[in-house]
Amino acid sequence: MKTVEIIGYKRANLGKAESKRLRDEGNVPCVVYGGDEQVHFYAPMILFRELVYTNEAHFVSLNIEGQEVRAILQDVQFHPVSEVILHADFLQLFEGKPVKMHIPVRLSGQSPGVQQGGTLVLKRRTLWLKALPKHMPEHLEVDISTLDFGNAIKVGSVVEDNFEILDTKIASIAVVEIPRALKAAAAEEAAAEAAALEAAEGEEGAEGGEGAAAPAEGGGDAKPEGGGDEPKEE
Repeated sequence: MKTVEIIGYKRANLGKAESKRLRDEGNVPCVVYGGDEQVHFYAPMILFRELVYTNEAHFVSLNIEGQEVRAILQDVQFHPVSEVILHADFLQLFEGKPVKMHIPVRLSGQSPGVQQGGTLVLKRRTLWLKALPKHMPEHLEVDISTLDFGNAIKVGSVVEDNFEILDTKIASIAVVEIPRALKAAAAEEAAAEAAALEAAEGEEGAEGGEGAAAPAEGGGDAKPEGGGDEPKEE
C-alpha cells in the first residue's frame, strides 16, 4: 500500500477559537492516537489532497516536528456546505497489531446485464477490513462478468486473502437494475403473449364445439310419427 507523507506541527492551544484560526489559515487540526499518548497537531490542508480525495487506501507517514509516526487516517470531518476539512483523526500503526480500515471496491469485467441495457448500481463503495498492516490491500477488485439481471454480487463472494471482511456476508456490493423502459417493454410483451394465448385457446374451444356429433335419426327413444301407443292385437 502506498504511503502519503504529512508534515505537522504540535498545537499549544486546543480551543475552538484556535481551531478556527488554523482552518482560516489553510490548516487542518489533527490528533494521532493509539500509542503511549495522544498528540494534537495541525498540518497544511493541501497535503490531504492525495489522502482524502482518492479511490485508494493509503498509509500515512506523519512527521510532527521531527517525530515520525506511521498511521492511517481513521476519521475525517468535513464542513457540510463548503466541504472544507474540519478535523482529522489518525491511528498509529504497529506491525504486529491488526488494524481495521475501509478499503475501496473496484469493479472489473463486463456485466451481461449492463450489455443488455441494465444499469449497474454500486451498493458498497468500500468494505470494512481487518488485517495486519502488511496484508492490508489498497483496494478490493470485484469481478462482475457474471452479473446479470436479477443477480447481485454479495460480500460473501469476495475471497479473503490474509484479511477478514467485517461487513455482513449477505450484503450486496453491486447489482444490475432494469431500466423503466425495459420493464415497460417486458410488461407489454408479456401482455401480448397472454392475449395471444387466450385467443388461441378460444379458437380451439370453438372448433371443438362445431365438431360435436349430432344424435342419429330414428335412434334412441324416438317415437313413431303420429304419436300414441301401438294397437294391441286381439
